Amino acid sequence: MALESWLIYLVAVIGLAFAPGPNGLLALTHGAMYGHRKTLATICGGVLGFIVLIALSMFGIGAVLLASSQVLTVFKWLGGAYLIWLGIQLWRSPAVSLAPIEEAATKSHTALFRQGGLAAISNPKVLLFFGAFLPQFINPEQALLPQFIVMAATFAVVEFSVEYLLARIADKIRPWLERSGKRFNQGCGGIFALLGASLPLAQ
Repeated sequence: MALESWLIYLVAVIGLAFAPGPNGLLALTHGAMYGHRKTLATICGGVLGFIVLIALSMFGIGAVLLASSQVLTVFKWLGGAYLIWLGIQLWRSPAVSLAPIEEAATKSHTALFRQGGLAAISNPKVLLFFGAFLPQFINPEQALLPQFIVMAATFAVVEFSVEYLLARIADKIRPWLERSGKRFNQGCGGIFALLGASLPLAQ
């Protein structure tokens, strides 16, 4: 993976990690409920779930590419359209509302790990997103496994860091997110729409 492509991918992944989603919301609420140390189990479960989805997306796309490399171009344009649609939906979505959850001290690390993993893999929109997002950075002329390792490791490090940051500052960011979350959603939605419009044209 070329350095220029990786830098673009890194910026896109950072934007994705900060966008409102089930796992970020889970890290935020668990950070407020259990503390940041215990929430590490939730975060690790979610990151593992995302790696599984990245593998399913990339190697599924790779199997299709064995039949025709031109399919990647189709994936890029369809994926770009999906990213634009997702950006519009995020732009229009209301601010996040965090309701208090009881029994905060009763869950084990295993239960939190499982909850984080299920939050990642049980949402079919995540698999669709990776199917739209990852083809923008796949080079069909290079081996898929090294690209998977680089892209999955980059995503895992960024996602872990962002979710842990959310868990650490949960008490401070929660009131702001509920108060100004609409503008935050619009900013993230605009980023997704720009990615969808520009990435298919970049390569």
